[in-house]
Amino acid sequence: MINTMMVGLKSFLMTSGFSAITPGQVIMLIVSFVLLYLAIVKQFEPLLLLPIGFGIFLANLPLAGMMAEPVGKFGEEGFQAGGLLYYLYMGVKLGIYPPLIFMGVGAMTDFGPLIANPKSILLGAAAQLGIFFVFIGAILLGFNAQEASSIGIIGGADGPTALYLTAKLAPHLLGPIAIAAYSYMALVPIIQPPIMRALTTKEERCVVMEQLRPVSKKERIVFPIFVTLLVSLILPSAAPLVGMLMMGNLLRESGVTERLSKTAQNELMNIVTIFLGTTVGATSSAETFLRPQTLMIIALGLLAFSFGTAGGVLFGKIMYKTSGGKVNPLIGSAGVSAVPMAARVSQVVGQKENPGNFLLMHAMGPNVAGVIGSAVAAGLLLSLFG
Repeated sequence: MINTMMVGLKSFLMTSGFSAITPGQVIMLIVSFVLLYLAIVKQFEPLLLLPIGFGIFLANLPLAGMMAEPVGKFGEEGFQAGGLLYYLYMGVKLGIYPPLIFMGVGAMTDFGPLIANPKSILLGAAAQLGIFFVFIGAILLGFNAQEASSIGIIGGADGPTALYLTAKLAPHLLGPIAIAAYSYMALVPIIQPPIMRALTTKEERCVVMEQLRPVSKKERIVFPIFVTLLVSLILPSAAPLVGMLMMGNLLRESGVTERLSKTAQNELMNIVTIFLGTTVGATSSAETFLRPQTLMIIALGLLAFSFGTAGGVLFGKIMYKTSGGKVNPLIGSAGVSAVPMAARVSQVVGQKENPGNFLLMHAMGPNVAGVIGSAVAAGLLLSLFG
């Protein structure tokens, strides 16, 4: 009787996860706990770091097979279905989730500051400097053009764009790039201020900008249609991201689709965010994540984001000079795509120098321009190396 029980216990343990867990999986489980801690306790980008962290957790549970590929053909003898997250991941692999996220972002975004001050689009473009600078750096470090493009796009501080481009060009890097992109988005208030202060003088940081002009409803309706047409004709590969971004904005501004606008902003956005975050995290298995290459990607991502911030601020200084001191260079840092966090950072840094200064709406122009800019940059890289 005792022998039978011992044999049964041994058989149970051999088929449990305890017997199959590897040191790499233990490390990845710890990584997932760190991300969950940052999301829950520190509240760093919780809407994305929490599902990403739990996705890593699920993917590295031994023998769970959450990302297992199907075996055989459906309907034939011996067919074994794949794991749940494998099928949900198709939305990332096929480029479905990121454009849907962009539609939600468009529905939540007011492009009025950009329309009122079209010159701010130059600041959004300048803040994409980090993408191309780190692209060259990654090439020099031995990455191929597709991998370098995916690493460089981290500099746009736009998670969905980074995922969209990486899924197309370098899907094997999706895990580390996703974690780097969203971690740096969450750390915008920590990374940007030292760069902004280092590149500007107190006099420049204290500049009070003139109030923006009112924007008519006709302008708000024409803008998303015009931008979609222009970008799609110049760079067709950017149409999925820019087109869905502008469709969401048109739902918001048309005034006749309030229900659809609210759905895009809330229910659809939340559902897609859950699927996107969880499945992206699930790509970070021990085999693909625990490599020296991952540390290089994280370091290059930080450089890309830092140079993007610096590019926006430096171009802001140029506009400060050419405008006779009417443009505060701090708004240039908002040219990265982290909406609206980067614009808030410009506001906070500006108010520390001049408590009566309100830069938020001025910074929103470059900020939303950065969203368009990063999507265009991704489309350009996709057309060149896709």
